[in-house]
Amino acid sequence: MSLTLRPLRPGDEEAAVPWAADPEFCLAADWTPHLAPRVVRAHWRRIIAGSGPDFLRLGVEENGQLLGYVDLAHRQAHTAELGVAIGERAQWGRGLAARACRLLLSQAFGPLDLDTVTAQVHAPNLRSHRLMLGLGFAEVGRAEPELYRGEWVEVVCYLLGRADFLQTATP
Repeated sequence: MSLTLRPLRPGDEEAAVPWAADPEFCLAADWTPHLAPRVVRAHWRRIIAGSGPDFLRLGVEENGQLLGYVDLAHRQAHTAELGVAIGERAQWGRGLAARACRLLLSQAFGPLDLDTVTAQVHAPNLRSHRLMLGLGFAEVGRAEPELYRGEWVEVVCYLLGRADFLQTATP
């Protein structure tokens, strides 16, 4: 099965509606739970229309189905922050996030010419910590605590440089 990244396009907002209806996904992805479908669609239509040069969101697609997305946010000259979400819980645990992140990091350190990519993970989110470490990120500190799953928690900061990614990406 081939996993690809692609630009978001009109109609993709429909895939986000069932994701937003899943309270567990909303908690995991830090989305506001219980939003009306029209609110989810309107939000996604704005993202699809374009969010400016400092934000890139690409759809994660497998066999023609949109399964989630990857982000490069807060893009500056040579750095950006990684984000990822796989929408349907039935797809979790298949390694899709890792594969999608590797594809995005290849673009980040290739055509986008970034030197570093950062990530922030809520301390209790063990899956995301394993993902970051598996991608070659190194823990570099802590950010201000944030509300996550109804509790204030530490935020762990990660950093990945081009050379480290290229070293781990080579078979």
